[in-house]
Amino acid sequence: AERRLRTLDGHSARVGALSWNQHWLSSGGRDSQIIQHDVRSRNHIVSTYVGHTQEVCGLRWNDEGSTLASGGNENLLCLWDASMSRRGNTSGYNRSENFDQSNIGPRLHLMQHKAAVKALAWCPFHRGLLASGGGTADRTIKFWNTNSGAVLNSVDTGSQVCSLLWSKHQR
Repeated sequence: AERRLRTLDGHSARVGALSWNQHWLSSGGRDSQIIQHDVRSRNHIVSTYVGHTQEVCGLRWNDEGSTLASGGNENLLCLWDASMSRRGNTSGYNRSENFDQSNIGPRLHLMQHKAAVKALAWCPFHRGLLASGGGTADRTIKFWNTNSGAVLNSVDTGSQVCSLLWSKHQR
């Protein structure tokens, strides 16, 4: 028999993206927010990441658990530091007037894609290297230096990119 173990609330619209980082579950929704949930706690919402203006359609933590990449329907790629959640730091992009201690802005917001950013993958053998894929109007895979925000390469695939995966065995 199926049994519901837990309900994590917080979004005002559907959730379209999830990513785990140890005991944290990050959820991205149509409400343009990313919510950090600590699944060990009854009061599970740790912080809210505010930086997208449309639906969050891609989320991926790096292997170290230090940086979250998020892609949005407004063509925006954001990079968030995990340490900002722990400290309650509010520096970064602020799009709301009522920005408070629980709302965190991105370390970088990158606007080089021309369509929604859904596909995200961190390189397993080169720290700080991220691949992102753009939608129908973009059709590119971009490779990023996440320390500087520089695009290292952009490859036109001729089609929208919905998913990306690095080989862990082949460079």
